Amino acid sequence: MKENFEYAKAVEELEAIAAKVEDPDTSIDDIDRYMKRSKELLESCRAYLRGRRESLEGGE
Repeated sequence: MKENFEYAKAVEELEAIAAKVEDPDTSIDDIDRYMKRSKELLESCRAYLRGRRESLEGGE
């Protein structure tokens, strides 16, 4: 995961992707690309949240 990961921006991008995927004018090829990007963002968000939880539980 990148050092400068911004959780809020990732969530915003996920919301934008969801809107595009729900749009009936979005092509199947674009949906596939959006789904791959969503997976990347979700993995980064999960890693970020795990790290935050560990730092809180560790008392840091």
